[in-house]
Parts: sequence; structure tokens; C-alpha cells
Amino acid sequence: MAKEFTYRGKTIEELKQMDTREFAKLVKSRTRRTILRQTPVIDRFVSKCIENKASNKPIKTHIRELVIVPKMVGYNVQVYSGKQFLPVEILPEMISHRLGEFSLTRQKVKHGAAGIGATKSSLAKASKKT
Repeated sequence: MAKEFTYRGKTIEELKQMDTREFAKLVKSRTRRTILRQTPVIDRFVSKCIENKASNKPIKTHIRELVIVPKMVGYNVQVYSGKQFLPVEILPEMISHRLGEFSLTRQKVKHGAAGIGATKSSLAKASKKT
């Protein structure tokens, strides 16, 4: 039997019923301050999520600093990484984190073959061709 998710002793259903300002009282001080400053932005984003869920269009956003509140749980959002939109499914464990934490801006370095002039042997081959 899977353990039910709780956040500060509240179930996800209880958290979803809360207002954004009520939820802010449960988080740590820095996040609380951000939520209280972002309340209109968060509410606008949640309403956009609800609208787009009905039309089945992807929800794209550039707002990486947006704090995840319980009303966002269950939505699939595409967060801009600086180059492309990366899909993020919002889970209950992500509550009080930022959207940008789940859309990485840097990717693993993929080294290819060395270019011309990168090694002494390739430099000698390049001079023979000319």
C-alpha cells in the first residue's frame, strides 16, 4: 500500500482547497515572501492551466521563478529553458519549489571528434592538403 502524500501534515486534497495566501503560511519564510509577492501571477497561471486543460493545448511559460502551489499539481507544463520548451509534469513532491528547477538550462557536454588544427597530427594533415 502506497503512503499518501502529505505536506506539513495536510493531504493534497486539503492543500488544493486552500487559497494561495493560506498555503503561503505553511511554507518557509523565503518562499512565503515570494508567494505573497507573486499571488496575482500565480492565480493567473492557475486559471490559464484550467482553461488550457479544457482545450487540451500545451501550457507554455517563460516564468521559471514561479513557485509551485498545490493547485498546479497534475498539470503538464512546458517551461522555457533559454533555448527550448521542456515538458514538466507537476507532482505533489514539487510543491514550494520553482518551475525552473525542473527545466534544466544546461545539458551534458557531448564531445565530438577534434577539429582541424586541434591536434598536431591534424595540423600536419591540413597543411599537406593546401
